[in-house]
Amino acid sequence: MRDRYPPIEPYDGGLLDVGDGHRVWWETSGNPDGRPALVIHGGPGSGAGPGLRRYFDPARYRIVMWDQRGCGRSLPHAGEGVAALSANTTDHQLRDMERLRAHLGIGRWLLFGGSWGCALGLAYAERHPERVAAIVMMGLATGRRAETDLLTRGMGRLYPGAWARFREHLPDADRDGDLAAGY
Repeated sequence: MRDRYPPIEPYDGGLLDVGDGHRVWWETSGNPDGRPALVIHGGPGSGAGPGLRRYFDPARYRIVMWDQRGCGRSLPHAGEGVAALSANTTDHQLRDMERLRAHLGIGRWLLFGGSWGCALGLAYAERHPERVAAIVMMGLATGRRAETDLLTRGMGRLYPGAWARFREHLPDADRDGDLAAGY
């Protein structure tokens, strides 16, 4: 397996006003004339880290990274009041992706995502198939209840020691119920 590409720095970026009092952080790196690729980070609350740039050949790709509403360097942060959360839905995020695409003058782009970024990327592709050139997903998660159940209930059969440590941080009353809700 090939090592990832060397670290690179962005050549442009900023905060894009997407409405509802939100501004999403974005950056571009790699080849300004290269094939556009949007990096859709996982979550919740994380952001796009510089290591994600290294999945792309910087000579061939125009790498676009952004932090979703409430995440990373975007403003406001999710913890800054209920109003910030009320305008932070999947539909809002999909509109933000479209605003960023138009802002950067991109016709079609490759979607690259992991975890929650998979679910968001697939939703974007369903809504805007004409804007998607390709899809590359890793650590696939679609946000279905079955996936949450696997992580919060089913993994105990495979990793009993780790599962016991996971459960011990919950009050006794929550240990046999819905661990996701308990956390």
